Amino acid sequence: MKRRNFLKACLIGGTTIALGKTNKGWASGSFEGYPEAMGVLVDTTRCIGCRSCEAACNKEQKLPEPDTSFDDPSVFEHERRPTSKAYTVVNRYQKEQPSGPVYRKVQCNHCNEPACLTSCFVNAYTKTKEGAVIYNSKVCVGCRNCMIACPFNAPGYDYDSATNPIVKKCILCYDTRLKYGKPPACVEICPQEALTFGHRADLIKLAHERIRATPERYVDHVYGEKEVGGTSWLYLAPVGFDKLGFDTTLSNDPIISNVKDFLGMVPMVLSIWPALFSGIHLLAKHEEQGGHGHDTDSNQEDTKP
Repeated sequence: MKRRNFLKACLIGGTTIALGKTNKGWASGSFEGYPEAMGVLVDTTRCIGCRSCEAACNKEQKLPEPDTSFDDPSVFEHERRPTSKAYTVVNRYQKEQPSGPVYRKVQCNHCNEPACLTSCFVNAYTKTKEGAVIYNSKVCVGCRNCMIACPFNAPGYDYDSATNPIVKKCILCYDTRLKYGKPPACVEICPQEALTFGHRADLIKLAHERIRATPERYVDHVYGEKEVGGTSWLYLAPVGFDKLGFDTTLSNDPIISNVKDFLGMVPMVLSIWPALFSGIHLLAKHEEQGGHGHDTDSNQEDTKP
C-alpha cells in the first residue's frame, strides 16, 4: 500500500469509529441553551435569492472575493455548502414550481447543544450567552472532529496551511455585532425581511403565529426548534423541508452522546489526527506540484518486507 493510501485509510477508519458508535443517553446532562439567547428566523417564502446576505457576510468578516460574483445566478445551478471562504451561501430549490423557486440560506445553525463544541478535545469552541457558537483558532490543532460531528456539515477548513490549521464558519457576527446587541450583517441587509433577528424564544412564537395566520403559506413545522436539541437559526418553509436540502432524519436529541463516547474510547485517534491530516495535505500538495520522484521512492520503501 502506498504511504498516501495508508494515511487516507487511517483517516477513514477514525471517521467510521466516530460515526459508528451510538448511544441514546447523553452523558453530560441536558443543556438547552441560554434562556436569553438570540437567534434568526429565516422565512424562505420571502427570500428572492438576491444573495445580499452573502455579500454582507463577506464584507463583515473580511473574506476573500468569491470566484463568482454575488450577482451571477449561475451559482444556483448546483447545491453549495459553506466553506472557509464563504460562511453562508444561498441555494435554489423547487425551481419547477408554478409559484416560483424557493431559496434557502445555509450557514452554521449555532446549536443549543453544539456537537462541534463537545467533539473538540482542546476546547476551541464556546457557546456564548448570546447564542453564538464561536471558535478560538489559537488552540485548534486541526483534528477536524468538529467537521465530523456537525450534523449540518457547517464548519469549513482552511486547506492552504497544514501547519496553521484554522476552522472557519459563521459566528453570528459575534465580535463586531452580536455582543453589542446588534443583528448579524446578513440580517441587517436583507431587502425582503426574510431574516428576523431577536430572542430565540420570541422567534419561535413568531414562527408559529405566522403558521397559524396563513396555514396555506407554510408547512406546519419550525425547523430548528427541536432538531438536535434546538438551534439558534430557525426556518419556515412553503414545502416539505426535505425538498429544500434539510436533513429531516435528525433526532430531537442532541448528537453529543455519540461524540463523547468517541472521545472517551479512542483518545489515541484524536492525538494522531493532526499528523495524519498534515501528512495528507503535504502529500496532496506534492502531487499537485508534480513530485513523482518521491512517489517512486515511496513505492520502493513500501514494497520492502
